[in-house]
Amino acid sequence: MQVLYLNSDQMGAGDPELGRKLLQGFLKKIVDSEISLDFVVCVNSGVFLTTADGEALKSLRTLESRGAKVASCGTCLDHYGRRAALRVGVVGAMAETVELLASAARVIRP
Repeated sequence: MQVLYLNSDQMGAGDPELGRKLLQGFLKKIVDSEISLDFVVCVNSGVFLTTADGEALKSLRTLESRGAKVASCGTCLDHYGRRAALRVGVVGAMAETVELLASAARVIRP
């Protein structure tokens, strides 16, 4: 099982605008590749990727259409007031996240 773990709406540290641009490019390259994902887990500000329109949302929808289950942390959605804005995937729980990360053969994290 392969899991993509997104704990931010940015890639790397530094300029936030650059970080968001890099993450969008990363997700696009994942989509364009032959990498098969079973799950995409979004936590902390990573939930903005599943709740806001844009290139990242488009990439996540494509991954979901290919069979990846996309889950956004419920606590995180509530913290940011974004639960009603969820546009792709399902609301996940920490127990599920722990189980997925512990049992995954490979965890990909940008």
